[in-house]
Amino acid sequence: MRANKCAFTVAVVVVTAVGCFGGEQRKADSELDKVVVQGNNEFALALFARLRENQGNLFFSPYSISTALAMTYAGARGQTETQMAKVLHFPTLAGEKVPPEPAMQEGQFHSAFGVVVKDLNQRAKKGNYELAVANALWGQKGYKLLNDFLRLIETEYGGRLTEVDFVTATESARKTINAWVEEKTKDKIKELLKPGVLDAMTRLVLTNAIYFKGNWARQFKKDRTKQSPFTLASGEKVDAPMMNQTGEFRYMEAGDFQALELPYVDNELSMIILLPKETDALPKFEKTLNLEDFSQWLDRLHRREVIVSVPKFKMTSQFSLASVLTSMGMADAFSARAADFSGITGGRDLFISAVIHKAYVDVNEEGTEAAAATGVTMRLTSVGPTQTPVFRADHPFLFLIRDNHSGSILFIGRLMNPQV
Repeated sequence: MRANKCAFTVAVVVVTAVGCFGGEQRKADSELDKVVVQGNNEFALALFARLRENQGNLFFSPYSISTALAMTYAGARGQTETQMAKVLHFPTLAGEKVPPEPAMQEGQFHSAFGVVVKDLNQRAKKGNYELAVANALWGQKGYKLLNDFLRLIETEYGGRLTEVDFVTATESARKTINAWVEEKTKDKIKELLKPGVLDAMTRLVLTNAIYFKGNWARQFKKDRTKQSPFTLASGEKVDAPMMNQTGEFRYMEAGDFQALELPYVDNELSMIILLPKETDALPKFEKTLNLEDFSQWLDRLHRREVIVSVPKFKMTSQFSLASVLTSMGMADAFSARAADFSGITGGRDLFISAVIHKAYVDVNEEGTEAAAATGVTMRLTSVGPTQTPVFRADHPFLFLIRDNHSGSILFIGRLMNPQV
């Protein structure tokens, strides 16, 4: 075992797009993929339950965060591995809770996760939209990483190692990683790693990037966009550009909320909007949100004519997730004393020092462009109505961008104020 602990940084970037995937997979493998997606979606809503406590607009990519941490998890061992599997809802033997299906061996899990990543990329190549998922490793020059770990990350996640110098050229390494993030997100995520995030103790950074840009299957006409009042949770009204159209959409209505699906071209991805009927009811609605109910709501969506009004908006959100993930039960991974990432180097000399996430979304008449980035740092240290329904999103609502093929929740957002 080495005397000192090393910092480990994972950076993840996500921007989503719609796509189509050709080729068949064995049924058994397909079932494993579904279990991985289910676990990722469970984590998505569990993390949202923590982040929703932040005030105002909110947007992040749980898929990006899960992917970056899945690569990190590949090197976790012992109690660190168990805690990560539980918090991230990874359906492996290390987790204390898994779906009804049998728990997976570690190799099966990473293979199944890799299939989901590759599926998004390959379907996009045949679709009328942009979608790209990329992973990379950035290691300290001369710092030895286990070949088995490097081989797994490259084989299953497509992440190749690039050597940089955190010790004597920290700023240059930071700029190199940020430039990769910017390139993979089409310049939507800039300066993911701020000065001070990396230092001479950093030994490894893992990055994931996903980019999405898709047009609506039924675009809104720009000449029908009108300035209209948007009622905030406080009751105050602000002006917002509301996009309007009437058409056939998948829609459902319950006693206290409405749900609408706005598909992108090719129907590979969709935006799902969950709109409470009362203008101040979103906080209460958020508290009850869970994957079982959400899945049932998706099943209840049915196609019918709907009068739709939704605001144009842009937003950027950024979070430091270390304290959130620690409070969810992943404490050992962030402890210089307790962390065990010996599957990366062969020694217990790595721990996670930070997890940083940044996301961007632009919703307009043509469609949606979204991007997100997550960084995990590790450093060296000694420590159905009968009338045509009206869906008017003129007050706070939730929205999700979902891959219809796999069921993966790629992004989750909350619009409280379109002017911010």
